[in-house]
Amino acid sequence: MEFGIGRRQFVGGLALLAGGPAWAQQVGKPPRLPGYPFTLGVAAGDPDPSGFVIWTRLAPLPGLPLAGLEPLAYPVAFEVAADEGFSRIVQRGEALARPELGHSVHVTLVGLEPGRPWHYRFRIGDAVSPTGRARTLPAAGADIAQVRLAVAGCQDYQSGLYTAYADIAQADVDALFHYGDYIYEGGSSASRTDWDSGELRASVRLHDATTTFSLDDYRRRYTLIRRDPDLQAAHASTAFLCSFDDHETSNNWVGDTDQGNTPPEYFRLRRAAAMQAWYEFMPVRADAVPVNGFSGPWRQYRFGRLLDARMLNTRNWRTDQPCSDRYGTICPEVARKDAEVLGATQEAWLVKGLRSSPARWNALLQQIMMMDLDRARADTRGINPDTWAGYQVPRDRLLNSLGGVPNLVVLTGDEHQHFAGEVRPTAARPDAPPKAIEFVTTSISSGSDGPGERREHAEVLRRNPGLKYVRDERGWSLMTVTPGGWQADMRVIDTIRRAGGKATTAASWRVPAGSLRLERVG
Repeated sequence: MEFGIGRRQFVGGLALLAGGPAWAQQVGKPPRLPGYPFTLGVAAGDPDPSGFVIWTRLAPLPGLPLAGLEPLAYPVAFEVAADEGFSRIVQRGEALARPELGHSVHVTLVGLEPGRPWHYRFRIGDAVSPTGRARTLPAAGADIAQVRLAVAGCQDYQSGLYTAYADIAQADVDALFHYGDYIYEGGSSASRTDWDSGELRASVRLHDATTTFSLDDYRRRYTLIRRDPDLQAAHASTAFLCSFDDHETSNNWVGDTDQGNTPPEYFRLRRAAAMQAWYEFMPVRADAVPVNGFSGPWRQYRFGRLLDARMLNTRNWRTDQPCSDRYGTICPEVARKDAEVLGATQEAWLVKGLRSSPARWNALLQQIMMMDLDRARADTRGINPDTWAGYQVPRDRLLNSLGGVPNLVVLTGDEHQHFAGEVRPTAARPDAPPKAIEFVTTSISSGSDGPGERREHAEVLRRNPGLKYVRDERGWSLMTVTPGGWQADMRVIDTIRRAGGKATTAASWRVPAGSLRLERVG
């Protein structure tokens, strides 16, 4: 359930807090707990200049139905402080962990000072949660010197460890854009296919159930993922900007269509269960509560006058993939005139907003590659139909509509590799000015340990002059934005198949302000 800061949640001034009641006096006696309830950690997300959402979920016995709790609403206390030691508490209150939402808690904080870090924690009875930290966004008109934004996603639990999240937790970023594939819907599998060699490799760890279909299935999968300590550390370190892609429901779904030829009326039932579970486990606002089986509205995040970042939804309103969704193919359907990726309402919001944006830098935070790459899988040209390349008409319409937007950078995931390149309309000359620069961030774990350079990379680079870099290793990206330039540091982990993997920066790229040009700086 979502809460604003009302009479029971907000105390206006430190002087009033000094003689305020203790937590035990604030909150009614909760039902008995069978164990420590905060086994899934804490999280924050969806920041604005006055606050953000804080999240937890009561799970004293994570492997049991309802995690060992009664089907009752449990009162949970929270505190927000200006310091890590909680000597300067600025807000405290109470929320209910309701059984309808799997005993998750979403509290929307308001009234905080912009552009600074805050610390938060929860309590029920004598049990105290870990402490989380998140920043409010700067005031809309603030002149700020720098934004540090992490980008991560595609975290197949069975493919490897979440070592990259331990690196992120130490990085001191302003926020983290999670582009999706937070869970994978498949059942337990003892081996995985290596994408480069085609050979089978043993899974690093296993899902604890079969393929997800029901709400209980999805809740169990998220619970398994959320118990990972490195993921919990990353969530506790910064606010997440939470999106979703396909595997939160099923592979390559769009609209009312999945790739298993499920009748739409049945697929909608599965999607509704998946979207409820996604909402329950993500630190997102009340407008993300699923309606008619849909969740995940588009968002704007304004970092003062420096960065206007727009997070998109590329699944809900997209038309079916062309070419029967066969990777590396091409067909006349890619030029379908009635094709959609964003849908008319979201596209109009995006174009109108960015055309009038006063920010120095503008960014699209989204899920599928925007570069129109030839995938070099055959003698003739072939694309990935599940990317913008499969939707030429809406792709070119959007790029042309955004052609006057200055300093436009696209942040993408899903590809399980790092890419850096220039975005141009379909069939544009390689020397034509690009409409945007795109950085594609590799996966946290999906694909397991990569070789770095794959057999087809040289040919992919040769066929795509606008593509400047590609690398197959697991990791994340750090975006550092200043008035003078945008730098992308592509972090990689040397192994995720065993503990102790080391993080390094594989490459660094810079885009000078006022010039959509990629410069290799490391």
